[in-house]
Amino acid sequence: MTDAPAYPVGAPCWVESLQPDVRKAEVFYGSLFGWTFEDASPDGSRVARLEGRRVAGVGQAPAMLDRGVWATYFLVADLDHSAALIGEAGGSILAGPLDTGTENGGKGERTALFADPSGAPFGVREGSAPTVAEIVDAPGAWQMSALHTPDMAGAETFYGTVFGWRLDMEPGTDVGLWRLAGSTRRATHPTLPDDVVAVATLAVPGTGVPPHWAVNVQVSDADAVSHRVIELGGSLLMPPTDAPGFRNAVLADPAGGVLAISQLVEA
Repeated sequence: MTDAPAYPVGAPCWVESLQPDVRKAEVFYGSLFGWTFEDASPDGSRVARLEGRRVAGVGQAPAMLDRGVWATYFLVADLDHSAALIGEAGGSILAGPLDTGTENGGKGERTALFADPSGAPFGVREGSAPTVAEIVDAPGAWQMSALHTPDMAGAETFYGTVFGWRLDMEPGTDVGLWRLAGSTRRATHPTLPDDVVAVATLAVPGTGVPPHWAVNVQVSDADAVSHRVIELGGSLLMPPTDAPGFRNAVLADPAGGVLAISQLVEA
């Protein structure tokens, strides 16, 4: 996607990696995806850019985290109202709200981290000029986020209540598409409806993988990027694997932050 995407209220709008060593993460992801980084903000977070446009964030992990993690943020009109909805729907607050973005005359924004009823963490952000991804669906840019949940019905109720999403299950599979009326996030993607904003997949109990929101970055060559991951000190949790329309892999950065990558494959 070449034009900057527009995000309606309720849509995923930003991804961020929380890291125990922000500088090391910058070196890793800058070398892997060609990202450049802005100067640190007062809270220590950094903004990664691709082709001059915001693509993701890298921030300082709180002391409770001993490894890197990736988080997906959803845009809200009123964080306090959303927090109340999240609590009423069975979710919980993990951190915040935090006021950010007011330095240098900025209009400011508020962010917070929550967990859904299954324990999957996610973020929300509110602001008159919130930090959002300005480039998506391009090599080196955020492509999609996917909820891995052991309770698909519970997730459908929760995210429908809080963000107004609708879940359409793919026939004969444990995979669903989250859809949000008014969204054109996927308008240029050849295989998905215009209003798809995220994916859901059933997490198999007993595998040791907790409920989570996985972040996926598009790449032009999944095999080459996977080799580069190893060269840069990361590891592969899933080697490049073919799926309908994609060649996918799952990596861990040197601090243990897990990230999926996907190469579009023409039929």
